[in-house]
Amino acid sequence: MRIQTANAALISILIVAGCNTDPAWEPDQRAEGPTTRIDRPEGIDLPDLQIADAREVDMVERVLMHRAMYHRSLAALREYYRETGYETKRIWAANELRDVSRIKPYRYIVAGEIPGNTLRPIESISAADDLFARGETLMLEGGHSVPGLFRKQKMREALTLFKELIESYPTSDKIDDAAFFCGEIHKEYFKGDEEIAVRWYERAFTWNPDIQRPARFQAAAVYDLRLHDRDRALELYRGVVEHENFNRSNVSFALHRIDQLTWEKESSTSDAIESAETFAPAREP
Repeated sequence: MRIQTANAALISILIVAGCNTDPAWEPDQRAEGPTTRIDRPEGIDLPDLQIADAREVDMVERVLMHRAMYHRSLAALREYYRETGYETKRIWAANELRDVSRIKPYRYIVAGEIPGNTLRPIESISAADDLFARGETLMLEGGHSVPGLFRKQKMREALTLFKELIESYPTSDKIDDAAFFCGEIHKEYFKGDEEIAVRWYERAFTWNPDIQRPARFQAAAVYDLRLHDRDRALELYRGVVEHENFNRSNVSFALHRIDQLTWEKESSTSDAIESAETFAPAREP
């Protein structure tokens, strides 16, 4: 009884003192390990991140990539030390990996994990065709292209199927069409998703430059009228004229906007030059 009382008292003292009584998976030798700043590691010359022209999706994708590489590199380093017998350094790597694994991996935006631009639609896959058909059906049931009829849950389900198709069958000849409809759903039915929408449209015509859907036009319109990135819009409108002549009304609108945006750009440059000349200091004779 006295022993039990003494043990209980000891545990109470440890808790009050702030000692960690949880079992450790790895011996923690943090105090003996090297100390360095994670953002400015000693001996490594890292350039500053340039974010002036970066968009949210670009920055999120960069974070996702580096976060994954950090975790994988630590795991590889731990295994290297295990194989070569460097026990102390193995423990350091294991401790750091354990701490990294505790970080909650926020996704920031769902489309931060949009697949890269290297996919190509090269083969017919029946399972992918079925997913695509089901996605189209759900879009129709959700009110796509029907003014005043919109069922958000149906659109979410369709979006899930299109993304599943791309993830599960990345060589399917339906991935470009699925990407286009992902762009449509984000653009039309989810407020504030313009950045995500244009990325999906861009994937559609990057994966298949000959896609028979107005992916370039839709991306150009979003950049032009919603994001107000007129330079990118101008570039894409020119792509519409070159690649999307299957839709004459879109080509006509693109030509009109090309003329307007080009004139605005030239006028802005001319005004800037005139203003600079007006306020330039006079030269001494």
